[in-house]
Amino acid sequence: MSKPVVAITRPKDRAKKACEIVEKLGGSAILAPTLDLEPVNSESLKNLVSKKDELDWIIFTSPTTIVSLNKFHPEFLKSLNCKLAVIGNKTGKLAEKNGLTVDLMPQDFTAEGLIEEFKKREITNQTIGIPRTASARPILPEELEKLGNKVILAEAYKSLFPMDDKTVKELIDMIENKEIDAITFTSPLTVENFFKIADNKQELAKILNDNLLTVCIGPITANVLEKYDIAYIYPDTYTVPDMMELLFKTWREENE
Repeated sequence: MSKPVVAITRPKDRAKKACEIVEKLGGSAILAPTLDLEPVNSESLKNLVSKKDELDWIIFTSPTTIVSLNKFHPEFLKSLNCKLAVIGNKTGKLAEKNGLTVDLMPQDFTAEGLIEEFKKREITNQTIGIPRTASARPILPEELEKLGNKVILAEAYKSLFPMDDKTVKELIDMIENKEIDAITFTSPLTVENFFKIADNKQELAKILNDNLLTVCIGPITANVLEKYDIAYIYPDTYTVPDMMELLFKTWREENE
């Protein structure tokens, strides 16, 4: 059996582990980031840092948030004295690596999963800081406020259209030439930007459905794939390792 060629569209600074997993599982990885992440020391982030002592909770939704705080406000993490909720194993591990204790991590690694945990625990009348990207979905702060909490939002990084779209165009050429076996998407923006770069979106969608196995990290990203009529699969646990395990299991079953 030939080894599958897997396209990885996640940001470059997050893609190393994904590429390693592909190689370990017996595939060949092609990296073509459709999203760039840039830490920013925004006024809203400075405001959150200044209100550190008012916080009852802080929520980290991605590792990039922690990277940004470490870059611009390293003392903030060292002196943080509130409860911490995170979304995802990777975010939790990086928080712990920085000396923090994770008080809450939902089994469902989505904003919706975290909201359910806050509802179950009847967490209300709390001041909650959420440093994240400004382009993130509004559901998390909105639902926490509905529970009676005060939310302090802060922009910790920007989610940018890829500054180098040449590699994505090269990936699309490889897809059209049937040189790619599977493609992975780890966030809604990785899908949106991929199709923004494509000249013929309908034709590309048809090629993906006819020739590639499309795997995404979870239901939120899947919703965007549905918009483009792309057939997809995603794992029960929304992590990159589980996504890759599912990809290789499915690919081998289809190519035996």
